[in-house]
Amino acid sequence: MEDDVRLIPLSALQHMLFCPRQCALIHLEQQWAENRYTAEGRILHERADHLGHERRRGIHTAMALPLASETLGLTGIADVVEFDESQQPAVVRPIEYKRGRPKAHRADEVQLCAQALCLEEMLGVLIEQGALYYGKTRRRKAVAFDDELRGLTLRVVAETRDLFDSNHTPFATYEPKRCDHCSLIDACQPQVMGKQRSAGRWLARQIQSLDE
Repeated sequence: MEDDVRLIPLSALQHMLFCPRQCALIHLEQQWAENRYTAEGRILHERADHLGHERRRGIHTAMALPLASETLGLTGIADVVEFDESQQPAVVRPIEYKRGRPKAHRADEVQLCAQALCLEEMLGVLIEQGALYYGKTRRRKAVAFDDELRGLTLRVVAETRDLFDSNHTPFATYEPKRCDHCSLIDACQPQVMGKQRSAGRWLARQIQSLDE
């Protein structure tokens, strides 16, 4: 990859699919704030984000494994990667830790699938499945890396690349279910920015009507 190409953090894909403006605030403007939800997620990750290895019952587990894809320009760290050595060749499974419960959107699955794409390029293997471990349910949710999810992941990678290349933060759009629990709501100000944008469009229409 050329030196001037900016690497995309794997976490940015999750942010992008959840909210492009949040992605830009975090990764372009370097803004961050913590609330109860981000603190719970950080504590959950601290349990896995210590580089190390262990073997149990034929499964080799790697924690905090650095990942990269030169082809896609991705970089990041996998919470856990399991190598099931009871099968030949060994079956590789990335495991991502998340607070809360499984979500209606696919942002977590896209981040996990991107990890699998990195591992496939690094190891020269096909990875068919991984898992998301949620802190509230304390259970794994199996995630199949089928054609649909792979296609969605590649699309999000391309959209995130476009966002990074533009170096532009999208306008705010207020959606209560998404915005009210976001730790960046004060920096984003979606209600205020959304009204300003609406006022700007109204003023532009008035000016246009005067010119006609």
